[in-house]
Amino acid sequence: MLVSTIDLNSDVGESFGNYKLGMDEDVIPLISSANIACGYHAGDPAVMRQTVTLARTHGVALGAHPGYPDLVGFGRRNMGLTLEEIKDLVAVQIGALQAVAALQGARLQHVKPHGALYTMAVKNPGIWDAVAEVLAGLDDRLILFVLAGGDRHELESIAQRRGIRIAFEFFADRAYNPDGSLVSRKLAGAVIHDNDVVAAKVLKFVKEGRVNAIDGSDIALKAETICVHGDNPKALALVKKIRETLNAAGVAVKPPAEFL
Repeated sequence: MLVSTIDLNSDVGESFGNYKLGMDEDVIPLISSANIACGYHAGDPAVMRQTVTLARTHGVALGAHPGYPDLVGFGRRNMGLTLEEIKDLVAVQIGALQAVAALQGARLQHVKPHGALYTMAVKNPGIWDAVAEVLAGLDDRLILFVLAGGDRHELESIAQRRGIRIAFEFFADRAYNPDGSLVSRKLAGAVIHDNDVVAAKVLKFVKEGRVNAIDGSDIALKAETICVHGDNPKALALVKKIRETLNAAGVAVKPPAEFL
């Protein structure tokens, strides 16, 4: 077995005002790291507080999930911001969640950019570097979640230069291109809905460090955290299936701060 310990992360805290999104009460007990929306693409101060409380109740590590200021588009639309503007909006969002956590006697473990900010960083490593600079300035213990399958050497160089840690992320229910990038959500087959197929994909990853790409090729992949989505009943069943698969394979599920 290649992987003996892995993190399970999920995007949570995405409700807003009277509008409820996601199944946080059911998902959070199954994961080890929570990516909490910080009010720009989703979430609000009360939801942030409630999500921090829920995560702490279940011993789940806290993480900021900063996105573009785009509530209508849920942070999934590209925005032509400068690196300075990106650093500003990331700093404000991390700082807000840090304050919410501090009031409960807790601190953040990690930061994972959301939506278009994440996908644009994959194409433009300068964004990863800008986010890493913010982490180093706010708390150099913070771990930056980045996409596994990209230029690993370049991302490791950014982390070393900024003096922070990174955790490479594997997406359990997303299809991969042969170059290690994620298949665009605009294309058929980008999201895998069959629980058994996803479970087999996770098992192959933890045992062999490999994943089947959408064209049928076999690519190497190394990661410390697995992203799972649980925003509907079917997705929740998938999270449970993944957790069961990891347990059966003898893989320990822990937050990356405990093993990086």
